[in-house]
Amino acid sequence: MPAGRTANQPLPWVHLAGAGTAADAVLTIAVMKPESLGVFLKTRRDRVTPVDVGLRTYGTARRVPGLRREELAQLAGVSAGYYTRLEQDQATTASPQVLDALARVLCLDAAETAHLHNLARRPATPRMSRPDPERPHPRVLALLNSLNETTPALVLGRRGDVLAWNGAGHSLIAEHVDFDAPEDPERRPSIPRMFFLDSHTRALHRNWAELARVHVAYLRLTTGRYPGDGRLAELIGELAMHSDEFASLWAAGDVADCTVGPMHLRHPTIGDVDVTYQVWLQPDSPDHRLEVYIPQDAASADALRLLPR
Repeated sequence: MPAGRTANQPLPWVHLAGAGTAADAVLTIAVMKPESLGVFLKTRRDRVTPVDVGLRTYGTARRVPGLRREELAQLAGVSAGYYTRLEQDQATTASPQVLDALARVLCLDAAETAHLHNLARRPATPRMSRPDPERPHPRVLALLNSLNETTPALVLGRRGDVLAWNGAGHSLIAEHVDFDAPEDPERRPSIPRMFFLDSHTRALHRNWAELARVHVAYLRLTTGRYPGDGRLAELIGELAMHSDEFASLWAAGDVADCTVGPMHLRHPTIGDVDVTYQVWLQPDSPDHRLEVYIPQDAASADALRLLPR
């Protein structure tokens, strides 16, 4: 049983929000302190060394792990005082041009830069609300249904809930879960919950640690896009309380998009298979991702054909 989970807790793929009390919801939200622009800038500044940006240190001792504030400010073309106010969350605004300049000096990738802009736009204290349950767009479902049943696929919501899947996708990823569960918002499988709180899912993934980092980094990117999503805050708070591994990864502050990558599986029915997950986005429903699993070799392709449907 995963660390932090007790025998009397609900099954990990069941949303706990409906079963708990209002106090429980407040507690889980409190666990996840909203990330600020200043906190993100500080963590990224600590990761960039003078050598990374072409600065000479002349062998002098430095008391900071990365760039000094004044060094970053000079390279980005802003005053040291203004940058200090940004990092201390005392500046009320930051222009897109300034943010892009900071992103360039901090060597941020596209996902991290988008997160930086999202944090700059969010209010200091986002108003939390509980959005209505997600419904997959008909066009996304049509695309899912058009896939051959030998191609495992599923539709994910913004928080990683499974909104729909085909038979092969269900059998590959979660054959221990009821196939009809995604149809009921109260029973929908939650990929992040399963990843950190479900022993079946952990045993399934041979590269669990690598994928766990991706899942947490993508959740952080999502919090920047939807700072007022109370369901998302509850999810992160719940995982932080019940999984030390999640809490540690969340504290690292990594940000990443989740579009393509390897999955090395040890499936209880078909054995070891290697697939690549690919995410397709639809303009009509940008929150919903169609995730398709493509075999990496002939042996894995043959194994996927043996999946129950």
